[in-house]
Amino acid sequence: MNYKAVLFYLGLFIYPLAALSFLNILYSTYFDYFLNIETYTLTFFLTLITASLLWFFGKNSEKKLNFYDQILLIILVYLFTSIFISLPYYFSNYQITFIDSLFESFSGVTSTGFSIFENIKYLDPTLILWRSSSQWIGGLYFLIFLIIIFSNNQYNFKLNHLVYTGNMGSFSKSNIKSSLFQIFLVYSLLTLLIFVILNIGSVRLFNSLNLSMSIISNGGFLPANSLNQIFLKDNKYILAIVLLIPTFNIFFLFNLYNKKKIINNHQEDLFLIIFILILCLIMFYSLNDLKISEILINILSSISNSGISFTKSINGTIFFIFLCAMGGSLISNSSGIKFIRIYILVKTAAAEIIKLVRPNNVFNNSIFYSDRKIDNQTVNLSFLIFVSFFISVFILSSILVLDNINFENSFKLSVLTLTNTTNSSLYGLGNINFINFLSSTKISLIIFMIIGKIELISIFILFRKFLLKD
Repeated sequence: MNYKAVLFYLGLFIYPLAALSFLNILYSTYFDYFLNIETYTLTFFLTLITASLLWFFGKNSEKKLNFYDQILLIILVYLFTSIFISLPYYFSNYQITFIDSLFESFSGVTSTGFSIFENIKYLDPTLILWRSSSQWIGGLYFLIFLIIIFSNNQYNFKLNHLVYTGNMGSFSKSNIKSSLFQIFLVYSLLTLLIFVILNIGSVRLFNSLNLSMSIISNGGFLPANSLNQIFLKDNKYILAIVLLIPTFNIFFLFNLYNKKKIINNHQEDLFLIIFILILCLIMFYSLNDLKISEILINILSSISNSGISFTKSINGTIFFIFLCAMGGSLISNSSGIKFIRIYILVKTAAAEIIKLVRPNNVFNNSIFYSDRKIDNQTVNLSFLIFVSFFISVFILSSILVLDNINFENSFKLSVLTLTNTTNSSLYGLGNINFINFLSSTKISLIIFMIIGKIELISIFILFRKFLLKD
């Protein structure tokens, strides 16, 4: 394996943390929040020095990485960035243990949203901003991994080739810059769009800033204890609008100006819109006690794997758990099995049943009636991800039961962990207190938060490389 090149790219991924630390230092200085400014100063210098050392160590190496190197790089990026992001929690005045600091930082970087903090209003504003920015940078990194690494033609278990036609699997110094710039530009513009929409909806500037970073990453960290403290009764519909943005392919809004690109490259998103509308109609007639805006928010929050909601309690939480497991578009920050994979499995199963009834029937194997076709490899990979997802749910549920969590909550929390969705009252888990969990349980949740992002198959591929040494 090309360890020097892995460390070189790891250093490049650590550099942005120094920028985030510096921004927090400026924010603390400008608004006179000097309580924890030294923790951001420490983080700034540690990230800058570490990134520079790693860059210097690997700068003369061959910069091309194979897929095994790339998977190792992703794991190291999640590990190192989470350790550095945990420092302001650990060295703050809130007496947070190192395990709890790591749990909060991993939850932020993976955009999961599990939190050890019970009362957000007592937190220093700079720490609230730090939590939100950790989700923002984690969402950006995940999109980079999706498009540059998981678009590999040889190991295409993410199935990104079905909706993405860019430079697949390219990871070299010569061509990575243009891809990174495009991802960063689109991601930043969409964050700005959410920020502007929230401000138009009369959300406070500080809350808009934090929510825009959290929502674009499909995260669950809030700048207040509940959404009702952020949104007024007459502007709740604003949340439904902004939750739509990160649910779809990141390039969907970017390509709206080009009708041909929308029609040819975004059938997944167009069908997802139709699916959401059908769900809203069904839920509107089955849940008469909720307004259509709340129903839409609950559906979008679940599909986008954000998990935030106004709803205090609701019947049929298992339905929203299922939506979390399904997730949104492939090239988005949503996790889960993904909408298109379930579409492929359902369509293939229906075709097999039709063949039994009508053997001479011609099966249309196109994906969303596009030029792309469903082949045996696509079906096998979709089924493999489906199976590996529920294997992961079973393993994590078994671990959580050992921490005296009942089976129902263990199952729900396992699904939310693997889909990187925050626990809320929408799923009947609003009262869970993570700070009281065993350290072993927190570590298990951290591991499966990462698995939820990179898939269990990635771990197997990496193990195969080290065990077989090929």
